[in-house]
Amino acid sequence: MEWGMQNRLARIIRPETGHSLMLAVDHGYFLGPTSGLEIPAETIRPLAPYADALMLTRGILRTSVTGTTSTPIVLRVSGGTSILRDLDNEGITTTIREAIRLNAAAVALSIFVGAEHEKETLLGLSNLINEAEEYGIPTLAVTAVGKDMARDARYLGLASRIAAELGARMVKTYYCDDFEKVVAGCPVPIVIAGGKKLPEREALEMAHRAISEGAVGVDMGRNIFQSENPVAMIQAVRALLHENATVDEAFEIFNEKKRSSGKEEKAHGKKAVVIGKDQTDPRPKEIKVAQGYYETSKHHEKRRGKEKHDRKKR
Repeated sequence: MEWGMQNRLARIIRPETGHSLMLAVDHGYFLGPTSGLEIPAETIRPLAPYADALMLTRGILRTSVTGTTSTPIVLRVSGGTSILRDLDNEGITTTIREAIRLNAAAVALSIFVGAEHEKETLLGLSNLINEAEEYGIPTLAVTAVGKDMARDARYLGLASRIAAELGARMVKTYYCDDFEKVVAGCPVPIVIAGGKKLPEREALEMAHRAISEGAVGVDMGRNIFQSENPVAMIQAVRALLHENATVDEAFEIFNEKKRSSGKEEKAHGKKAVVIGKDQTDPRPKEIKVAQGYYETSKHHEKRRGKEKHDRKKR
């Protein structure tokens, strides 16, 4: 494996643990402003430091992620359909040159094995791999599952193996019963999709089983950003992957971080503290503590005193 490819993969899958925590925030490319991702920047900002990679589109990368981030980017480069139509009719939306300009560590697209447009999505994967390999950029194939397809080891094993045969360097698929068979039949690393929102402990149990049965990591979205405490949840998942935590230990980390954040919010007091006495008072009516704007009454008294002094001089 050439150096560039090896280096990019090592940025996503941590060599010291062999695992990866990817944060999927690309849902809007076909769902629009889904719950928890209505304002992507607000969702991503506190979570990115705990993720080994962010999976997202170029639009959200440009508008919602700071250019100073050190978190590697797995760039979603397929799309062209919405939840209102058949999702399997996707195409390539972002060129490999654009991925290079955006400093992507990997590119990703969905394949729809067994769907009406199976051939088009598989050829799309092949063409993307051909272009990405020229620049040492790994391709992540996402085994999308249509509503009429079973999420069982036979189907997911088929789709994952086809993706690997076509040259994908990584595969994202779903956890299922007999998951070991899916892993055994796929000669490239597998990360599991988080799927629909689960109770926090169930999501941790699924991630732990997947890792125990051969997955190198998770690419979670809704089970993190739709959690009752997303920052606590991503830290709990991280403990599973990189600190060898048990499910019980990870769930305790989640609860402890949740309690700590609750105490911190309480310590800051109310989000808005009224300090003005009447409508003619020129001072701001609120101290917006939660947003980080700190204007003290002492400061305003000092300012008003200076204004009185200036008026007397005039």
